[in-house]
Amino acid sequence: MRSAIVGFGGAIALGIFSPGHAAERIFVSYNILERSISVKSLEDYAKTGEVDEDLAVYAQYAEPNVLQNLRSALVAKANLSSVTVAQFLYSPQGDAALKRLGQVIQPESRLSGAKAIRAALILAAADPEGLTLLNFLQKFPTRGIRIDVERSLQVVGELNRLISQSQNTTDAITRQALAEGSSDPPIDVERSRDLRQPGAFKFEKQTITLNDPNRTAVISLPGVIREPIPAGSDPSARPESNLLKGRTYPVDLYLPTLGRATPSNSVPVVVISHGLGSDRSSFVYLAQHLASHGFAVLVPEHLGSSRRQIESLLAGIASEVAEPTEFVDRPLDITYLLTYLEQQARINPAYQALNLKQVGVMGQSFGGYTAFALAGAPINFKQLNLSCRDLENTFNPSLLLQCRAQQLEVRTPLQTDFRDPRIAAAIALNPITSAALGQDSISKITIPTLILTGSADTVAPALFEQVQPFTWLTTNDKYLVQLISGTHFSVIGEDEIASGIEAVAFPPEVIGPNPETARRYTRALSLAFFQTYIANQPAYRSYLTASYARSIMEAPIPIDLIRSLPVDGLNPN
Repeated sequence: MRSAIVGFGGAIALGIFSPGHAAERIFVSYNILERSISVKSLEDYAKTGEVDEDLAVYAQYAEPNVLQNLRSALVAKANLSSVTVAQFLYSPQGDAALKRLGQVIQPESRLSGAKAIRAALILAAADPEGLTLLNFLQKFPTRGIRIDVERSLQVVGELNRLISQSQNTTDAITRQALAEGSSDPPIDVERSRDLRQPGAFKFEKQTITLNDPNRTAVISLPGVIREPIPAGSDPSARPESNLLKGRTYPVDLYLPTLGRATPSNSVPVVVISHGLGSDRSSFVYLAQHLASHGFAVLVPEHLGSSRRQIESLLAGIASEVAEPTEFVDRPLDITYLLTYLEQQARINPAYQALNLKQVGVMGQSFGGYTAFALAGAPINFKQLNLSCRDLENTFNPSLLLQCRAQQLEVRTPLQTDFRDPRIAAAIALNPITSAALGQDSISKITIPTLILTGSADTVAPALFEQVQPFTWLTTNDKYLVQLISGTHFSVIGEDEIASGIEAVAFPPEVIGPNPETARRYTRALSLAFFQTYIANQPAYRSYLTASYARSIMEAPIPIDLIRSLPVDGLNPN
């Protein structure tokens, strides 16, 4: 309730709306031409299906199915509360999205529509009928809504060019995979191991809680609404009630059951870092799979960017999806975990078999950044300042998170290099890398690296965030796996997708087709990669080939695996 009051009060204070105003007409303008239609006409059509004279002017040019789709779109309901909507729209990420939308949808003044859009969305979500397009139009806080067709066409043109370029890149990867596959040794499918299946090792799960006393955690307390970090200020400068001495976080350990530890049966170790808004449950399926093949799997929860943080944002307790300090704390969580286990191994027999000198790391999305940071790619403020100059015109939503790292530049002293010499190989699933790291940083990675991308990833677009960064890698052992029609969420575990964030469920269109297929690919290729580079089993290298990827290909998500990609034609700018 408090969050709604804050949102409404802020809108009134800014003069965004007044109770007597509501949109009456929609003006569609193109250069000097302008046509309009009344909101009442759309309301009547949505409720009764009748086309009045106002709407008939446009209906005569439309096919019947187009009109029916319009009617459905007007009343389609988004199950989001006003608190949820308000908290996101007042976050830095929501504000950036509003500014982009405000270029196209504007009030009568022809100024940016960002503030009016925010007010209308909050009011519509608070209405008993819920958030619908029709309700949004009815709640728009000026009598007229202007839609700039010329600007809309520019945006559509830019988007179409990006889509075309992305498709060309997808096709180029497939051609490269076919070329590489033609020279691969043949795969004997009948005699080869099925790496998608569980292994023979039994394992047990433990949960420990760590506290790093050398870090100060910014926490979200009930009843405390914190403002975003002002530009140019120290992100750690918080009221005392928002600071907690020490970074405390839980870790799940999946430990295979072995006999007495000897040098010959030391246990290879892999760490999994979840993405923004996820938690330790995101990759249970993968942790269990690797553990069944003899790996010890460590899964920390990064509380400052986990599901708990998103729920705090939606409840009005937190002010943004993740503090900028998470770009520092995430890799430090893993470094501290490895150091802790090294210390414990001196006194605790349960950890003495772990090989902590040669560790694999993998992460998804924000976790992909975490994996790259540990692999040797430092935060790159020069690239951040370059990439984040024009967020209002980006088609790369991941920049809304990456550019928050700019706030760290004012901190002194600041650690930007998180390379951990114990990390010997890295997998990044749908990573966000282009701005926070960039070419100069990613080229510093020298260990074996595998990047997985989805051609239908709209959160961290493949061309920007995975394909071009793959070409920046200079390590000899590098792999790019492409899931055609895979999305940003395809490889996340089933339990995580099913539960989602409270009040924000993942629709099927966002998850993408048959994610279990993507998870089977992830099981097989991550096992092959870590067996090769962490467990020192060179026989598994034959599975890291284009021909093997094609041998396990399933509909509806074709897969390509390549080891190199010509940079010709890769120009996402």
